[in-house]
Amino acid sequence: MESIRSTRMFWLLLAVGGAVTATGLGAAHLMETHGHAITGMGNEVVWGLPHVFAIFMIVAASGVLNVASVGSVFGQPAYKARARLSGLLSLALLAGGLMVLMLDLGRPDRVVVAATHYNFRSVFAWNVFLYSGMAAVVIVYLWTMLEPGLGRWTKPAGIAVLMWRFVLTTGTGSIFGFLVAREAYQSAVLAPLFIVLSLAWGLAVLVLVQAGVSAWSGRWWPPEVRARMVRLLGIFVAASLYFVAVQHMTHLYETRRGGFEAFLLLGQGGGARYALLFWLGYVLLGSVLPLVLVFHPRLGRERCSLAASGLVVLGAFAWLYAFIIGGQAYPLEIFPGRAVTSSFADGAVAAYAPSLPELLLGLGGIGAAFLITVAGLRLFDMAPHDDAAPAAKRA
Repeated sequence: MESIRSTRMFWLLLAVGGAVTATGLGAAHLMETHGHAITGMGNEVVWGLPHVFAIFMIVAASGVLNVASVGSVFGQPAYKARARLSGLLSLALLAGGLMVLMLDLGRPDRVVVAATHYNFRSVFAWNVFLYSGMAAVVIVYLWTMLEPGLGRWTKPAGIAVLMWRFVLTTGTGSIFGFLVAREAYQSAVLAPLFIVLSLAWGLAVLVLVQAGVSAWSGRWWPPEVRARMVRLLGIFVAASLYFVAVQHMTHLYETRRGGFEAFLLLGQGGGARYALLFWLGYVLLGSVLPLVLVFHPRLGRERCSLAASGLVVLGAFAWLYAFIIGGQAYPLEIFPGRAVTSSFADGAVAAYAPSLPELLLGLGGIGAAFLITVAGLRLFDMAPHDDAAPAAKRA
């Protein structure tokens, strides 16, 4: 694909990605210099908007590998053609998410301590191995596909990637599932929920990136392949919506969680904006509308496919914001069954408004993922190989 190797376009994309990444690094430096006082975070909300970006990218990094697994492990040719792009996107999203995660901790230099001193009773210590192991197995997987003499090892490497990404996403969901102090989190349902969410978010990202690669190369993917992948996206979105419903039904069954469910689902007690994000952002725009665009008999064309994927991504951010930040904003019940009053705003909903440096840091992680993807497409043979119709003949 000569146009993919267009020097002018490559340097333009590289400059855009570099500028966004540099802006994010500048925001991280600003927070490092002035402290988290310039952010909206405080003693109650310690995981702010950057964590929303980071968790999205890490979870999507796992889910985007589903295409590679279907192709390499289960031998589906349409998906196998996108296995390399799938692996590249996984590495890029994982790197971007971890960049945001590390720079948002306040002391990124202490990552050395986390990498050399382990408390194996902490799920955070487990994730040090899960994230680094994920990067290692994906690199080996890509190596087997790029090196002609290693083709026979592609399927075993694909199986290892398939197993590892499920473990990694289980670990990410368990970060919240094991938090007993927060009524919004502690739940065994969160591990499978994050796995299903990763499948939807990762596939939505892949569809959008595939569209960008096609525009860059001047050729489009076969309409039947696009239709199959978008239908699969619809199935994943429906499954995600089902698991989210199960999670809230489980919480509603427990009397002690009724207050938080009223806070998030009904907007009671100061939770109006989180309820709006959940119902309008995630349920309606991020799930129901994409399902209509995907499965409506008269829709499903290229523009609808891209719109559905974009809405799934936006819905993911809405759900994560309501889940992560809303879960922290809801007051802790330190002494169950007791009324507690003090000068420390006990029982009050925590105020949080994301600041510009937080937003720029999150966007910087996306910029870093964009940079890695563009460089990978330029330096290696990562673009899908289809007998695609020219862009002018799109379905």
